[in-house]
Formats: sequence, structure tokens, C-alpha cells
Amino acid sequence: MHRLSEGAPNPLGAVWDGKGVNFALFSEHATAVELCLFDPGAERESVRIAMPNRTDNVWHIHVEGLTPGQLYGYRVHGPYDPAHGHRFNPHKLLVDPYARLLSGKLRWHDSMWGYRIGSQRGDLTMDRRDSARFMPKCVVEEPAHYWGEDRKPNVPWRDTVIYEAHVKGLTELQPDVPKSWRGTYTALGHPKVIEHLKKIGVTTLELLPIQAFVDDRFLVEKNLKNYWGYSTLAYFAPEPRYLGDAGVNGFKGAIRALHDAGIEVVLDVVYNHTCEGSSLGPTLSFRGIDNAVYYKLSPENPRHSWDSTGTGNTLDVSHPRVLQMVMDSLRHWVENYHIDGFRFDLATTLARDPFEYDARSGFLQAVAQDPVLSKTKLIAEPWDVGSGGYRVGNFPPGWSEWNDQFRDTVRGYWRGDEDQLPALGRVLTGSRETYEPSGRHPWASINFVTSHDGFTLQDLVSYNERHNEPNGEDNKDGHSHNISWNCGTEGATDDPEITALRARQKRNFFATLMFAQGVPMMTAGDEMSRTQDGNNNAYCQDNEISWLKWRDSDDPDPSLETFVKNVTELRARYDAFRRKSFMTGALVGGTGLKDIYWIDPVGREMTPEDWSAGRRTIGMQFGNDAPDGHRFLLLMNAWHEAVPFKLPEKFPSRRWASIIDTGLAEGLVKEYPAMFGPGEMFEIPPRTLVLFRHEG
Repeated sequence: MHRLSEGAPNPLGAVWDGKGVNFALFSEHATAVELCLFDPGAERESVRIAMPNRTDNVWHIHVEGLTPGQLYGYRVHGPYDPAHGHRFNPHKLLVDPYARLLSGKLRWHDSMWGYRIGSQRGDLTMDRRDSARFMPKCVVEEPAHYWGEDRKPNVPWRDTVIYEAHVKGLTELQPDVPKSWRGTYTALGHPKVIEHLKKIGVTTLELLPIQAFVDDRFLVEKNLKNYWGYSTLAYFAPEPRYLGDAGVNGFKGAIRALHDAGIEVVLDVVYNHTCEGSSLGPTLSFRGIDNAVYYKLSPENPRHSWDSTGTGNTLDVSHPRVLQMVMDSLRHWVENYHIDGFRFDLATTLARDPFEYDARSGFLQAVAQDPVLSKTKLIAEPWDVGSGGYRVGNFPPGWSEWNDQFRDTVRGYWRGDEDQLPALGRVLTGSRETYEPSGRHPWASINFVTSHDGFTLQDLVSYNERHNEPNGEDNKDGHSHNISWNCGTEGATDDPEITALRARQKRNFFATLMFAQGVPMMTAGDEMSRTQDGNNNAYCQDNEISWLKWRDSDDPDPSLETFVKNVTELRARYDAFRRKSFMTGALVGGTGLKDIYWIDPVGREMTPEDWSAGRRTIGMQFGNDAPDGHRFLLLMNAWHEAVPFKLPEKFPSRRWASIIDTGLAEGLVKEYPAMFGPGEMFEIPPRTLVLFRHEG
């Protein structure tokens, strides 16, 4: 027999205190809660323990003698009344929202649904089958004493270069990583992985979701997986499939190795929805613990979920206890795993209070005042699929945002589209009109050309259409508006002219990304010309479609990695690419020069008429915040023919040296000195970017 005592309502979750374990679970509408304890490998619980103690709607109990590693779950009693939003069903084993670790894999079965699938009464008929043997079990975690002298890099925002990657995809095919490490957290800290990140100038590794998630049933039935991980089950637990032999210490060790190399780790987190789907979805955790609390329900009919995420449900972060869970989870990752920041998926949903976006929402205010989280990097994906969900530029100071306007504008410009110059001027200078009104700086804009969602860079220049047939959805999934260009033929080709054009286009994209104001984000493998064979929605492809092919003998562009290294090094070397303030066209003290000039091909400062639809060539002459800083001239030609460009005469009067040319394999102009005087003509080749530095 276990010795039981009342225990405490705080902290929530299962906490070992040296004598036993305190269990605490919040449920506002439950009528009873049972703790289920499991022996290793058992499908049924060895004992059920009633939790009669209730304080402020937290059910709690202390069980003496239990130790770390104990497996457990909950059964929660209450009304099964879908018409009023209640879906309690004690026949379903539930995952603790505060579980620090999960054991076992979820195996889909109809018993996981709280209602009888196929019943004529739909979800109104309770299902009384037990789901325990199909469910993963929660694990009581041992308190961690790992870190020692770990020091976070604390990379300033203006110096940040983000690399968006997948734990498995980044390491599964890395030949220098031991086979037993590949695809695990441990591999992230391998010297060869870190060496590569350092080489290409990465300061911040952003990981796709690693909070424990599930493979959706419809994917499993098609022999596919939820590769990206945007289907969270447990917000405090690392995804078990990446743990490997080293367990959580392997993840912590990798983070420490990255920190030692000066590289931050940011997590992509999904607090806007969970894996339980719509009101007709399974009962795995939150729905069975208190559906009417954890989820936003339709105000007109609480039987149905209210959805601004496109996944069927929306976590109700406007409820104080759900907000507490999110905040506790975020602090857990910072304090226990030393995570440096977060990218919030569909962040608009988190700021809906309760149904409309509010820049003073409880979530945004809680983060702003939190002494731990306010010091981390905070990145919003500033949209969702609900009404008024597109909120680029609307997040408060302290936040940076994914800037899809940069992506679409830069793609359209280099494709040769008309009407791109005005928007191009805005995004090259950090989207001042978007972010300055809220008092933010250029680094509020997270600039990107590609991300996990969409074409890779190689596919962006190789495909006009998506090719998602392997996803099993008749090529109907994924975006159709890709703003891509295949350079003359669809897919792979041996045509040397097309191959050369694609290589130059990739360099144009990388150079534009690195020389624009704001924070550049590159997608893992783009520097290696990684292809997904035209699949722009590889969320379910846990295979070589998605994995990085290190040392690929079929790489069509082996010099691209060195090009990326060269442009990131240049960005890091000169403050002009990492300004602290927006450029306004104002004079820089003592120089007689403006902080920026827009130049047309005849060498004069552009007039409003020069921003017309037909132009695809532009010059940008700029410097940093200080009078004694370097000045640069960026020439961009998206036209299919060469364009003579007269270098500016009056500002400044000295020579220009060409230092980067996207027509060169490695980018660097090595025939030094490649000097051009004021007023000289420079013929910029078709679809090429050239960067000049002012020489004194």
C-alpha cells in the first residue's frame, strides 16, 4: 500500500521531493480525479488513487515512496455534456499537461475518442472503452543538476543570423556523426555540425517543434509521419523520438556545446492549438481534463470548437490557468534547458483576448513583465487564419516578427515581376513603415526568403508548380502561390545555361537577405542546394525528401556554401548592414551625405517617377549610424539583359571597389583592385547583384 497525504496544489505536475511525489492537476469543472500508476511495460495501471484534495480547483495528493521514473496518468470524472462544452470521460487515460517526460508511443485506436465513433447520435454518446493501453505514459522526472558553468551567448539582435532546422533532418545523414547519435538531440552538439554552423555565420539555431507531439491518425494510416511536429501533446516534455541513448541529458549537452561555440538555441513552439483536433477529435489530455477551460468554444454553441488556427481547435490562453500553463512551460525550457528564445507559431492566436487580437492581451503583458522570458528572444509568426488575423507590424516592443512581405517582395523582384521597386525599397531598409511606429528597431523584422513551409531555395529556382504527390493528397495540399521561377524548365536539368542561372539566382537571394536591414533567417540545407523535388509541404516526409544530404556528390552548386560564408562574414564585419536605427534619408553629421540614397542607372538620385512599374534595376548607397563609418553601393538588376549603370558622381567623390558579385561562384571579387571612379560606367549583368565598398 502507498502512504498517502494531502500534498500541495503547487507546483502543478508531478514533483519528486526525495520522499515521494506530489501530484497536482488543475480542473475547474471536474467532479473527481484519479491518479493512475503504471509498472514498466504494463498496459493497465497497477493502482488507481483517488485525489480528494481540491484547492482553488487544483486536485492534489502526495504519494510517499514513489521515485523518479514512475509512470503515471490521470482519469478525470465530470459531466459528459457536449452541448455545454463538457467532455469528461474517466474511461480515457489522460496525459498530464505538466508532464516533463513521456514514455511509450501513442497507438491510434477508436477507444481514444470520448464518444462512440459511428453512433447515430454522433458525439453525444459516451464511449466506455478504456484507452490506457494505447496511450503514452507520463514519467516522473528526476530534478536536474546538469549545467554547471554554462553561459548563454546573448547574441545582440542586430548581430543575429538565424538557421531554421529540424533535429532529425539536420543530422540524420551527417556522415561524421556516430550512427547512434544521428537524428537525436545529441547530434546537434557534434563538432562537425557546430563547425558547419560557425562556417556559414550562424549565431542562432532555431529548431522546429520539439515539444512532445503525435503523428496524426490520417498520416499513420498512409504510412506517413508528422515530421514537422506542429501537433503538440505535452508542452513540458521533449519529443521522445529524438532522445536517443543519452536521454534529456543528450539535449542539454548539445545546447551547452552550442553555447560554448557562441550559438544560441531557439525553439519553435505551438501554443495556439493541440493535437486533439476539433470537437470531434480524440480525448488524450486537455479535452478530458477540462474541455471548456483549455479550449475556446463557439459562443453560439459550445458543443463546437472555435478555431482561428485551421487545425480544429484553439487553446484558450485568455483563461488565467491556461495562460499560467503556457508561461510555466516557457520558463521551464529557459530555466531547465537553457533555451535562448522562442518562435511562436500563429502568434496572433495567443494574443486574442478572448476572440479578437489585442496588443495588450494577457499573454503579451505576461511575457513583457516576466523577469525570465522578457530577457529571451521573442519571435512572432504574426498571423493566423481567423478574422483580422494578419498582424505583421502589430506586436509590441520586445518582439520581432516573421516578415512575409520581405519574402514575397524579394521573390517577386528577382523573378522579374513588375511593380516591385517600392516594396523592395521598404524591405531592404528594414520595413521602417511597419515597425518604427511601435518604437521598434530594424531587427524587429525577421527577413527570410524560404522557411520550412514552402519550397527550399533550390526548388524556388527550379519549379513553377508544387509537386506534393508523395503526401497522398492528390497534390492539393501546400501553397499554390509560390512566387517561384524554374528558370526555363521544370525540375532537375543538365542544361548548363539553366544551371548557371539558377546558381546566380540563389546567390541573389542570399546576398539580398544578408545585405538588407533586419535579422536574416536561412533555412537548413539551402546553403547545400537541398531539394525536396518540388514538394512545398513536406510536413509528413520523414525521409530523404526532407533530410539534409551532407557531401552530396550530386550537388549542382558546390561553391554556394562558401558564397554564404562570404556574405555572412561581410555582414558581420560592417555596421552598415546591422544598423541600430532605421535609415530616413537624413544627413549624417559632418559628412554632408544622407544615410541613404536611391540611385537610378544614369547615376542620379531617384525621383518619385523613377519608382515606376517598368524598372527592374536599382542602386542603393548607404552607410552606418556613425559619420566615420563605411559606405556601400548595392546595385541590383533583375532584368534579363545587362544594364549600364553610371556610378554616382557627387556622393561621395572617391572611388568604389566591387567586392561581391553574384555572378561569381564564391561571390568575392578577387581581382583587386577592382576600382571604379565617380561617373564611371559599370555594366551590371542580367539578374545580378553587385556590392561596392567606398574606398577612401
